[in-house]
Amino acid sequence: MIRLIALLVMAIGYALLNGPPSARTQWTEGAPEAWARLDLSAFENPADGFMCPMDRDVVSKTQGYCPRCRMKLMKVETSARADSPEYPVVASSEPAALQAGAPAALRFRVENPETHTAVNDFELVHEKFYHLFLVSEDLSFFLHTHPEPQPDASLRLRVTLPKTGMYRVLSDFYPKGGTPQLVSNTLFVGNNSAAQTTPHLSEDLSVQRAENLTASLTAEPARPVAHAKTQLYLRWEPNDGMEPYLGAMGHMLVASADLVDMMHSHPLQTTDGYKYKQLQFQVMFPRAGMYRVWIQSQRKGVVNTVAFNIAVAE
Repeated sequence: MIRLIALLVMAIGYALLNGPPSARTQWTEGAPEAWARLDLSAFENPADGFMCPMDRDVVSKTQGYCPRCRMKLMKVETSARADSPEYPVVASSEPAALQAGAPAALRFRVENPETHTAVNDFELVHEKFYHLFLVSEDLSFFLHTHPEPQPDASLRLRVTLPKTGMYRVLSDFYPKGGTPQLVSNTLFVGNNSAAQTTPHLSEDLSVQRAENLTASLTAEPARPVAHAKTQLYLRWEPNDGMEPYLGAMGHMLVASADLVDMMHSHPLQTTDGYKYKQLQFQVMFPRAGMYRVWIQSQRKGVVNTVAFNIAVAE
C-alpha cells in the first residue's frame, strides 16, 4: 500500500512538472533559447557569418544547427552573401513540344551568374542536391521530386504531365560557393498560346485524409494578413510511426492562386499529443488573396501529401 501511494505521488509530481502530453513541445534543435545561444537573427545579408541552407532567414555569427530544420549552418563568405546575384536556371524538355499524358524528360541547367558556365557542384541539402516542385496552372497537380545529375552538368527528370496548360517549376538548390537559391521557371503543355487563367479558390481548411494519415490545419490569426507573420498548425493523426522525411518532420510549399509567389519551408517546432503530432509553420504571405498550401510528412515509410486553401486579408 505504501509503495502504491509513493508511485502515485511520483506520477502526480511528473505530471505537474511536465504537463499533459498534448502540451509538451519538442523543438527541432534544443530549446527556444538555442536561438539566443547561436546569436541567430533575421538579417538577410550575413557578412562572413553562417546561414541555414534551407531556411534562409536563419543566420548566425557562430557555427551551429538550425533550430527549425536541424540543418548544419553553412559558412557564408563576403563574396557569396545573400545579396549575391541569382543563379539562372535554363529549363528545356524532350520533346520540345510537351503533350499531356505523354512521357517526357525535363532538363535543368544552372548557370554561374558571373562566368555563365554550367554549375555542377551543389551542397547537399535535406539529403538531396536539388529539390524541384511542379505545380499545374489549376493547382490540381503537385509534385515534389529530385532531378538526377547528368555528365553534361544538367539535371534530368522523367515526368508525365497530366493535362494541358501552364506549369510553374520551383528549383531549390545551394551552389557551392554561392548562396541558397529559389528559382522559378514556366513550362507549357500543349498550346502555349492559350490564355492563362487564375483558378477560383474557395477557402478550405477541412480535414484532409492522405495515404495513412489524417490532417487538420488551423491558422493564428484565424484570418491571416498580408505582410504579417502567420502561424500554421498542422495536426497529423495517428502519431505512431511518424518519421523524418528528407531530414525534416514536414515540408510545406505555399503558392498564390496565380502562381506568382511560391515559398518552401519546414516546421518551426513539433508537438507530441496523445494521438497526434503537431507541426508549427511560420509564414509571411506577401500579398492578399487566396493561397494553396501543400504539406508533406512521412509515416511508416509512406509519404503523405495534403493541400489546404487559405484566404489572406489586406
